[in-house]
Amino acid sequence: MGSRERVAEYLSKSGVKYEIREFDESTKNSALAARALGCSVPEIAKSVVFVGDRTAVVVTSGDRRVSVPKLSRMVGDARIARPDEVREKTGFPIGGVPPFPHDSSVAVLTDISLTRFRSVWASAGAPNAVFRMDPSDMIRLVGSGPFDLSD
Repeated sequence: MGSRERVAEYLSKSGVKYEIREFDESTKNSALAARALGCSVPEIAKSVVFVGDRTAVVVTSGDRRVSVPKLSRMVGDARIARPDEVREKTGFPIGGVPPFPHDSSVAVLTDISLTRFRSVWASAGAPNAVFRMDPSDMIRLVGSGPFDLSD
């Protein structure tokens, strides 16, 4: 099963309202996704992968930067993953890392910045697929947060 299919299957079993969209063009970063969707960059829930003492995915608003010192206080030593480490550690391609589903060895942390919106768009497992949902549903499905992890 491909990455996009894994996310779609997880969402279909989640019991929450969502919408998946696929595009011919890339949505691999917040600006490209916002342009394709016709929404603002802050409404994009970007997943940033960190490695170190533990692999962590931080899901934050597209207009925010993850604070490495804040994250390190939660998960230990951390640095942004290199492109080759993203797939190796998460099983998803760079530009396509979703908030879920992840192996239990990966810490997924949601940032408080997501709660500013009624809905947010996140990667659906591929660099050209996204899904929309209420951030409170996303936070509940992740099972972690929201935390103050951004600057």
